[in-house]
Amino acid sequence: QLLEGEAAFYHRHPEDQEYLCSALKDCAENGKGAVTLNLSTVRSIAYVRQRQYGARFVTERQEPNIMLRSTQRSLPIALLRARETVMGPVREMLAASQMSEQKWRVLRVADEIGPAEQTRIAQMACLLLPSLTRILRAMEAEGLVTRTPGEVDRRQSIVAITRAGQDRIAEHAAESTAHFDRLEAEFGTEKMENLLDLLEELQEIPMK
Repeated sequence: QLLEGEAAFYHRHPEDQEYLCSALKDCAENGKGAVTLNLSTVRSIAYVRQRQYGARFVTERQEPNIMLRSTQRSLPIALLRARETVMGPVREMLAASQMSEQKWRVLRVADEIGPAEQTRIAQMACLLLPSLTRILRAMEAEGLVTRTPGEVDRRQSIVAITRAGQDRIAEHAAESTAHFDRLEAEFGTEKMENLLDLLEELQEIPMK
């Protein structure tokens, strides 16, 4: 049994043995039933004192007590919860035309930046390149985008939105705008702009 804060002792040198034995004696006399040791060189003497004073002990390596943040204050979880608040109505909107949110992001990016290399589309739409390749194949079959080889580097794939893709965006533009207008009105325009600015700054932190 480990009594944290009362009987966890960390000793790295043999000269600490006397102090440890005194601590063990105090542990037993004051009714504290357990003490944790993590120094192999004092195990034998600790065992003797345990027999002498009747204190129980556990010999184990004690790792640092690392406290995780509460899930209410965890950034990854907070971002996921906020994402669900934002994306829930968007998914319902897209379900009417049987479009995934990934395809929607690709259309929005392609419409915004114009013809672009596939890697750039993947970065801006927050998709892995293999996933984007699979998605583009389906979107091309649906007539929403086109893919053509690059003029300079024929190995590149240039993605462009079609008129049908633009029409698909137009179908949902009013509802999408209304949803985010309601969200901004509820949250506050200034807070929304500050949040977007802070999230952009967060993206720039090199964590890899």
